[in-house]
Amino acid sequence: MKSSTPFTLMVKPIGSACNMACKYCYYLGNQLSQRKPMSYETLETLIRNYFESSPGPVLSFIWHGGEPTLRGLDFFKKAVELQKKYLPKGYECWNNLQTNGLALNEEWCAFLKKESFDVGLSIDGNKMIHDFFRKDATGNETYERIKANIALLKRYGIRPDLLCTVNALTCENAYSVYQALKELDTGWIQFIPIVNKNENDELDEDSLDVKRYASFLKTIFYQWLYNDLDKLGVQLFMEMLQVYAGSQQTLCWLQEKCGAVPVVESNGNVYSCDHFVREKHYLGNINEDSLAQIMEGEKQKSFAALKSTLSEKCQDCRYLKICHGGCIKDRDRNNENVLCEAYLEVFNEVEEPLKLTAKLMKEGVPIKKVMETLRAQRDEKWKDVKGNAPCPCGSGRKYKHCCGK
Repeated sequence: MKSSTPFTLMVKPIGSACNMACKYCYYLGNQLSQRKPMSYETLETLIRNYFESSPGPVLSFIWHGGEPTLRGLDFFKKAVELQKKYLPKGYECWNNLQTNGLALNEEWCAFLKKESFDVGLSIDGNKMIHDFFRKDATGNETYERIKANIALLKRYGIRPDLLCTVNALTCENAYSVYQALKELDTGWIQFIPIVNKNENDELDEDSLDVKRYASFLKTIFYQWLYNDLDKLGVQLFMEMLQVYAGSQQTLCWLQEKCGAVPVVESNGNVYSCDHFVREKHYLGNINEDSLAQIMEGEKQKSFAALKSTLSEKCQDCRYLKICHGGCIKDRDRNNENVLCEAYLEVFNEVEEPLKLTAKLMKEGVPIKKVMETLRAQRDEKWKDVKGNAPCPCGSGRKYKHCCGK
């Protein structure tokens, strides 16, 4: 039996074990996510089970954690060996390592390059913010070590996607965070909002401020649009570009349905999503159950349907086709996204320039010419802004030293 639709597999080879102690980690205190290594027997069963269950032709693994590199390089070499052993004819296999970057070295980089792994690497913008939130397990700062390992990856020809979480402190430093990430020159940035709720369904102190989050995203948008559109992708805005160009979103929380990325814990337990490693979202175990049957089961179908359970406000929103209500983990008791106010403000701000960008790119206009057109539009829009005035992008810098330079 095969699943009726393709799905990506998120795998936690050592559960939530980690060599860092980030303040906002959503696995802290989760007893269902064990800190034990996955056995080679479970690894082989997982790969064979997935390959037999997916309709293909693309088979995608996201190696996650905790910190997956703690399972050791030999484990990943064995994984690749087994993938090649069981890969069906005409299929292709894709691997993505999601890492904090702390344990990377020459041997790891050589392997990742040889086996064509994509790499997503977590780094929280600038040194001040990163070292406050992302210390190692012994309490030491990690920014400079991780920055050095990003350079090491690049020397091996690997340009990692940079994953930057956004909390209240990040929102206050949009310009410096963006510049620090841009200077790492990897070509892609993802901003991940920290949304942790307390027992009253309110955002806790480690979470971002919704109104400041809107300002943060707008500052990032204008810095990117006018200066870096030709050399850097910012995930949220690139996803919106795809929609305005007539394509579909690829980012799960923007899609119409959930449930296409189940997570497998180190003991083989399968859950609906890595944000829902909870008893009620337990789907089975890959040592006993077919992944095809799991994906076709009523439990996962019911989980997928949660995305389309929208409030009246969402159903009437002009931006429904962009976010489809956002990630269900971020919804409140009224089934509305707690970040909705921020997204509405941002979507309204970026709609016109992104639609123009999509139109020009579809017409085959060279990217440099696109940027010239966008800058001309900016100059007309902000023509009355004086050089010494605060930049309208919200960076806090003078206009002549920011978007107007």
